[in-house]
Amino acid sequence: MSLTSADFAAIWLTLKLASLTTAILLVIGTPIAMWLSRSRSWLRGPIGAIVALPLVLPPTVIGFYLLLVMGPHGFLGQFTQWLGLGTLTFSFTGLVIGSVIYSMPFVVQPLQNAFSAIGTRPLEVAATLRANPWDTFFSVILPLARPGFVTAAILGFAHTVGEFGVVLMIGGNIPDKTRVVSVQIYDHVEAMEYAQAHWLAGAMLVFSFLVLLALYSGRKTRAGWS
Repeated sequence: MSLTSADFAAIWLTLKLASLTTAILLVIGTPIAMWLSRSRSWLRGPIGAIVALPLVLPPTVIGFYLLLVMGPHGFLGQFTQWLGLGTLTFSFTGLVIGSVIYSMPFVVQPLQNAFSAIGTRPLEVAATLRANPWDTFFSVILPLARPGFVTAAILGFAHTVGEFGVVLMIGGNIPDKTRVVSVQIYDHVEAMEYAQAHWLAGAMLVFSFLVLLALYSGRKTRAGWS
């Protein structure tokens, strides 16, 4: 027994969701991580705690509150309805929003650690050479923090691929629209289709192992170079 067309559709949707989520998180997570690594404001602690909340909250809790916020009676749901877009619940856009929030600490924290490790000396040197902020970021910060960006991208992508609770709460189980791999596995198990579940679960297991292998091998190589 092999994968069905529904399985491949779930895999494709999962990869699309993970890729888009990772790209968005790298864009919005970079300034957040830079601010957390440099700021001395009293807000640093509360904002850092908010970013890290998905690490300790059950996914169903996050999904539940997102369902309320994006639903027809939530402030975001009412706003999107006012725009004529309907609600974001049970849609791919809703999945992206939930995934961005759920996977945020897995992107922000590696970037924050990378920016903190750079220190202030390279930035001071760039300032003495009259480099503007964009030149400093692309010529100094980005090259020095590249390992952090790689780690953040890998962890963000892999974490989004493995989502279940959040996507099920806000996306439901709509074929070709919100049914990702984790939900598809759940469907197979619920229908007692264990052979199909083995195929998808085994693929997820191999994928997760290869991601972690690449991540830790890369860290070991960088440590050897340094």
